[in-house]
Amino acid sequence: MLAVDTNVLIRALVDDPGQPAQVEAAKALIKKAGEVFIPQIVQVETVWVLEAVYSLKRNDIVRVIDTMALNSAYHIEHEHLFVNALAMFRKNKADFADYLILAAAQNEDIALATFDKRLSKSPGVKLIETG
Repeated sequence: MLAVDTNVLIRALVDDPGQPAQVEAAKALIKKAGEVFIPQIVQVETVWVLEAVYSLKRNDIVRVIDTMALNSAYHIEHEHLFVNALAMFRKNKADFADYLILAAAQNEDIALATFDKRLSKSPGVKLIETG
């Protein structure tokens, strides 16, 4: 097994026409390794890159990260948190990173405090009022 960073994972998941050599190298590396470990921070960064760099819509992002969840070659750190965050991200409006934070809080059976109004609509989240 081999851990990969965000830029390698992105190249394996997205056929970037501007980086064909990197796409090919990333896919070959993962195929050769057979299994790759996806650290939690790489999960968050991947969604951010898909949004900010590739300007993918939410449904397209869900489709790409579903690939990670469903592909047995990818071993996702804290997979149960990832799956829970993905389910919330699929149905709601807050950011994936926020849902990953909420999934971690829920896993510990504790409430989450936030200023984020979109996230505060989720069960177990307390909106902090400022005035």
